[in-house]
Amino acid sequence: MAVTAGTLTQFEAIGVREDLTDTIYDISPTERPFMSRAARTTAKQRYHEWQTDALVAANAANANPEGDDSTTATSPPTTRLGNYCQILKKVIQISGTMETVDKAGRDSEVAYQLAKRGKELLRDLESSLSQNKGSTVGTTAAGRTLASVESWLFTNRTDIGSGGSPTTPGFISGTVTAPTDNSASGTFTEAHLKAIIKACWTQGGEPRTVLVGPFNKQRASAFAGIATQYNDVTGRRPGTIQGAADVYVSDFGTLTIVPSRFSRDATVLVLDMDYWSVAYLRGVTKEKLAKTGDSEKWHLVAEATLEARNEKSSGKVTTCTTS
Repeated sequence: MAVTAGTLTQFEAIGVREDLTDTIYDISPTERPFMSRAARTTAKQRYHEWQTDALVAANAANANPEGDDSTTATSPPTTRLGNYCQILKKVIQISGTMETVDKAGRDSEVAYQLAKRGKELLRDLESSLSQNKGSTVGTTAAGRTLASVESWLFTNRTDIGSGGSPTTPGFISGTVTAPTDNSASGTFTEAHLKAIIKACWTQGGEPRTVLVGPFNKQRASAFAGIATQYNDVTGRRPGTIQGAADVYVSDFGTLTIVPSRFSRDATVLVLDMDYWSVAYLRGVTKEKLAKTGDSEKWHLVAEATLEARNEKSSGKVTTCTTS
């Protein structure tokens, strides 16, 4: 069909407005499963310290004769531990023109970018806490780093891979060593999970959270100890099948299996969250920096570390396959 001569179409027209919606769509994940379950406390120095202690082993032969003279037993001292506070920062700089012009989806570019960078900073902190980083004191040219959860766990651990010589993490002389893995991975099984839960309970912990990556979350959903995968209903409504199991019933309590986008997929963390805390020397702070031209410059800063109140409460399975 031909267009009648002289018909004005949109192809030649001048002044047609653009069709740009006033919504900005962003699906970047902001869930922080470790931080949301950990306690929050205050640090007062860049090197944050705390103490741990333990009772001596139970003695079933503790029987004494009448009139026996008491002798002094050795009282072991507490253990002093520490972690460095890490400085996290996000910076924005917006020109005066960009802040003034009419924009789709936001009125103020400064406010929009600060909100966006705040979410990014908290994601960075979640990743720092959940990974296998060791602690460092830092220099004038390099920032201090906090030791993350994997680096603290050495008592209850299973390396199911093979090959190489994986290093043992842990606190030594003021700093925490990051672990290295076996060169080959192994398949994460229910037997591995049960063994770590048992080891934590034997030490005195009561883990209730299993933090896993996406691949091993799906593997764990098939374990025999998973709670029934349907919802009870009344009346004539159909039951709802649960495709993703979240609750694991063990011999030592019920645990919640939580997927994490920020922990390593190759490591399964079995955590008693009563013994983990995020210690803030400075909470997330917004500051406007000195104006040096036709722009506004801001930064967001946080300074925090991980307080591993007693690593024997928790455990991990490492070098798991991820595909």
